[in-house]
Amino acid sequence: MNHLHRRTLLKSSVFGLLAASIPNLVFAGRDRFVPPHLANKPHPGYPSLDKDLVSEVVGKSHFDLDRVKELVNQRPELSRSVWDWGFGDFESAIGAASHVGREDIVQFLRSRGARPTLFTYAMLGQYEVVKATCEANPGIQQVEGPHGFNLMFHARIGLRIKGRTSSQKEQSQRLVDYLQQLGDADPSIESTDLAEADKQAYLGDYKYGDGPEDGFSVKLNMRKLLSLGKIGSFGGALFCVAPDTFRYNGTSSVTITFQRKLDQVVSLTLEEPGLTLTATKV
Repeated sequence: MNHLHRRTLLKSSVFGLLAASIPNLVFAGRDRFVPPHLANKPHPGYPSLDKDLVSEVVGKSHFDLDRVKELVNQRPELSRSVWDWGFGDFESAIGAASHVGREDIVQFLRSRGARPTLFTYAMLGQYEVVKATCEANPGIQQVEGPHGFNLMFHARIGLRIKGRTSSQKEQSQRLVDYLQQLGDADPSIESTDLAEADKQAYLGDYKYGDGPEDGFSVKLNMRKLLSLGKIGSFGGALFCVAPDTFRYNGTSSVTITFQRKLDQVVSLTLEEPGLTLTATKV
């Protein structure tokens, strides 16, 4: 099945959903710590850290330990980087490494000052830490992390990390069993499965203004799920909850509906608290 809600697919393929839901991670041409045109000059937004570096370190923390080391060793503050992939889908560098099971990147980031989260401890199989937190904070097992991945997702990722000791695996299994016993740590919220031909109708660029960046692109991501991002870019996955109606990955307050004319998709309307925005397909 090509289009399932993150938790529905979690039950059959943890890593399949993982690849489907995270934004497209392509970082080309960044082979220097400081771009040449910014050398010895304040970057836009200074004195805040350069947003391109923040974006890169969070993105690379999913899979590239060498590049993360290169970036963070030169600027340790980047170990605490947090990036908004869109509509408030915030992800830290250590959060990125946590939900893909990159324990090596997690441990490096921690050594350079990163702040581990409860999701990090769940991935590491820290049974006592997670259990004590859940008991002290009833309901926290339902809280979603980056891209909507919950504690159960991270605990199951921990079970699949290669090279772990039998003791570590035992702790991860204890954690999964404990979360299952809570009864509500892994709710199943269905979304509509879309045929490949149906997805094609939504693909394209949508403009809401005259500026070059005033728009969205709807694309198929690496797992052939619909995604919405800034025009020309990939973004988070879209999950169909009703005909022509979608929720943005990991963000329950954002709804995207598509409008049709003569059965052709002609526009989309994005609704979030305080904003309703209509973009026309171009």
